[in-house]
Amino acid sequence: MEALKIKLRQFAEERNWGQYHSPKNLATALMIEAAELAEHFRWLTQDQSYDLDSQQLEKVCDEVGDILICLINFSDKFDIDPLQCAETKIEKNRIKYPAGK
Repeated sequence: MEALKIKLRQFAEERNWGQYHSPKNLATALMIEAAELAEHFRWLTQDQSYDLDSQQLEKVCDEVGDILICLINFSDKFDIDPLQCAETKIEKNRIKYPAGK
């Protein structure tokens, strides 16, 4: 994760994109990319959503990549580790939603 974060910083610096990477803009970009992912499934049935051809899957992978990039860039602004955030949230959910209830 750290290597990817460094690569993304360099990519943005080489293009002078730092001026656009405010937390607000990155959060908005994250939502837009998530919507672009959802768009690929908009008119599919439940069964069809599991049966993507290679072209569809490539487009979905591109959107997943965009989402991850936005999430890492956003997290980097606050020096937080998204993987640790997920671990912490799982533990909170374990308490909030105990198994067997």
